[in-house]
Amino acid sequence: MTGERLLVVKLGGGAGLDLAAACDELAAIAQQRPLVVVHGVSAAMNQLCAELGVAVQTLTSPSGHSSRYTPPATRDVYVRAAEQANAELVAELRRREVDAVGFVGADVAVHGSRKRAIRAVMNGRIRMVRDDCSGAITQVEAAALHAALAQGQVPVLPPMAASADGLLNVDGDRAGAAVAGALGASALVILSNVRGLYRNYPNEDSFVEQIALSDIGSALDWAQGRMKRKVLAAQEALTQGVSAAVIGDGRVSNPVSRALRGEGTRFSP
Repeated sequence: MTGERLLVVKLGGGAGLDLAAACDELAAIAQQRPLVVVHGVSAAMNQLCAELGVAVQTLTSPSGHSSRYTPPATRDVYVRAAEQANAELVAELRRREVDAVGFVGADVAVHGSRKRAIRAVMNGRIRMVRDDCSGAITQVEAAALHAALAQGQVPVLPPMAASADGLLNVDGDRAGAAVAGALGASALVILSNVRGLYRNYPNEDSFVEQIALSDIGSALDWAQGRMKRKVLAAQEALTQGVSAAVIGDGRVSNPVSRALRGEGTRFSP
């Protein structure tokens, strides 16, 4: 079955990612096993916001989870940035003779529901934010993705979800986990602009090589900022039957194979 060999790779959207190096390896992987790529949009979004004079704002939950604040006007910019990042990645893969296909526009394969109210810490006080166009993932159109894989294609998905309220900003790491779980993937690799999880970042002596699902609580305590989302994604992938999830460094050559070889933080059941 495809799922027994299927690999889902989440490419971080931060500025530190070596896109060319990542695409070089993804092209090689696509020749050997079924592959799905989910990508982030942070750098592209920040650049587009700067060009348009749109303020970049972040929401932080009482538990420390951070996310991009996406009110309606910013959501339109987010969609543009996500589609541009998707088109760039698809083009890079096609230049390497990969039959990549972007799941954007009417083909968005992730579905979600808008969060009607978000608790966020603002100026030291907890407030309710009600106009954010971010969402929780509710479904993945596995059939459409399986159909593309059956044709030898590499689906490339942005961090967006279709909903009754229009396209939503969803977390790319958790989208990767949802896709991996829905497709029955054997592994999820999350590439970031750091080596992996640290107990006390950035102290290299505190780097964490292995985490069992039963120890996820400790991992969430150690994770700071956006790393919390990546740990949650690893947890969600494992609970949906994915055999392994790895957070690895996307700034190096051959980042996927190096992560799978043990250079990142490996989460296992």
